[in-house]
Amino acid sequence: MAPFGATCVLLYSAPQSPLSQPANVVGGHVLSALIGLVLASLLPTEWWAVALAVGGAITLMALCRVTHPPAGASPIIVFALQPDFDFLLFPVLLGALLMVLSATLFHRLSKTAYPIEQA
Repeated sequence: MAPFGATCVLLYSAPQSPLSQPANVVGGHVLSALIGLVLASLLPTEWWAVALAVGGAITLMALCRVTHPPAGASPIIVFALQPDFDFLLFPVLLGALLMVLSATLFHRLSKTAYPIEQA
């Protein structure tokens, strides 16, 4: 999934950023893909529907306090591919979890604090 590339940039080059934390990565991707899947099943594949899905994803991530900018592209991918709802589990959930796990292992080996403790 294309947005995962931008997620990796955040995970490996900005591990201290709140946007790079596990809840943001996993929650952001899952919520954004879910919004995309729901709206793609209800609306036509038109530019305004895609824009509505992206706006909805941003709003939901903000309300849930799991903003992750790369996940904002997930609804675009959903509208382009028209996948089934199992897309939410693979590649979205599994991919996000594996990226967080690999970033955690990488940063532990390099003695960099990740994830950061929330106050």
